[in-house]
Amino acid sequence: PSWTGYEVVLEVLPGLHAWGILCLPKDIQRGEQRPVVVCQHGLEGVPSDTIVREGRPFAPYQAFTAQLAERGFITFAPYNLYRGQDRFRLLQRKANPLKMSLFSIITRQHEQIINWLKTLPAVDGTRVGFYGLSYGGKTAMRVPAVLEDYCLSICSGDFDEWVLKNTSARHHYSYLRTGEWEMFEFDLGNTFNYAEMAYLIAPRPFMVERGHFDGVGPDEQVAFEFAKVRKLYSAQLGLGDRCEIEWFAGPHSINEVGT
Repeated sequence: PSWTGYEVVLEVLPGLHAWGILCLPKDIQRGEQRPVVVCQHGLEGVPSDTIVREGRPFAPYQAFTAQLAERGFITFAPYNLYRGQDRFRLLQRKANPLKMSLFSIITRQHEQIINWLKTLPAVDGTRVGFYGLSYGGKTAMRVPAVLEDYCLSICSGDFDEWVLKNTSARHHYSYLRTGEWEMFEFDLGNTFNYAEMAYLIAPRPFMVERGHFDGVGPDEQVAFEFAKVRKLYSAQLGLGDRCEIEWFAGPHSINEVGT
């Protein structure tokens, strides 16, 4: 009742397009501009998963795209191409020898999404924020680090000590124990853990949402990595009010309280 949804398709490059769902509040007045929250789904998801309340296949989204639109934000739920099991993983394998990855494609799509959002008269182009869960949280670490037009980034259900998660043969949450063989990024251990990715987002606001019962990794591991980010923002840059983590008694889920 309070917003209208539009399915949007954008051309990015020949043979490559981006698409998603724009939720536009109905009470926007002529000449008024509002901030946008780009709400990103996770693995094997589609944009509507973050919107539909009834019968949705992945309840942890908490319909956050719709909830934020009901609060008055313009929201956009884009499709990211990590869907189709090994079909999308083959894209990663083909991209790697070209010194690229899935996120080389995803970043170009998001660049076009931001460019388009800024053309809408109701959008405040200086306040386009990113909020993603799970694989959407992976996107929250990588895409805003490159695209500075995202004014902030919220990583939900994904922030971790990423090198250990990729390489441990002892821990049950390690990617060595899953079918997600596309996760291993060349030379990651010598270059960018999650703290370093967050450094590239600084000095823009950065936030982590962490459920105590989220199985992606233990609290201690998340806190260890986040402490390095907090030190940069608070102690070194004097911007402690721009960096936060919210702990909540929940699972792998959007919480949407502190965020």
